[in-house]
Amino acid sequence: MNPNRYHFARHERVDYLHAWDEQRRRVERIVTEGAPGLFWLLEHDPVYTVGRSGQRGEIRNEAIPVVESDRGGRVTYHGPGQTVGYVIRDLRPNIHAVRAHVFRLEEIVIRTLAGFGLLAEREAKNPGVWVNGEKIAALGVRIRQGVAYHGFAINRAPELSAFAGIVPCGLQGRGVTSLFRLGIEVERQELERRLRSAFQDIFEAEWMESS
Repeated sequence: MNPNRYHFARHERVDYLHAWDEQRRRVERIVTEGAPGLFWLLEHDPVYTVGRSGQRGEIRNEAIPVVESDRGGRVTYHGPGQTVGYVIRDLRPNIHAVRAHVFRLEEIVIRTLAGFGLLAEREAKNPGVWVNGEKIAALGVRIRQGVAYHGFAINRAPELSAFAGIVPCGLQGRGVTSLFRLGIEVERQELERRLRSAFQDIFEAEWMESS
């Protein structure tokens, strides 16, 4: 079983619950069949998701649906204009290499943003990616039977006012930004092309033809 084998998929819009279910199906296939990993780029309809460390009390806007997810982290928003990257990857036999996996997910975003001339940074205590002290990409993962899933969400041009309805990632007083707000207008397909290229380099991915 080659851990560097991946399928790549992209979809215009996928319901969060459906995407979550599909990720768990892929995890099961990796565990039972040795299926390739998956790098999946998509958008979601507007939804607030509550991670395992989050609380519903961190949500102030009741007009947007809420899903209690099994990913790590607290509360975040997904919606049109935001590119979500799900990375389903077998960590075995190094099933405790979660920090290294998170580092690589952040690196995908950091390298991609560098291509637009942006200096993006990590914060030691707060997973995700930041530009000028404001969050531009959220991150959360889950490990199940030695396989990592969930991933990152990068703000291309979402409706940033939706973040005002929550305490983003549990951080009071911290701003949220986007490529558009920073003066960078990029088509979704171009952003995805750059993310896929960064993923291939960082994970040394060998793309497999999808069935």
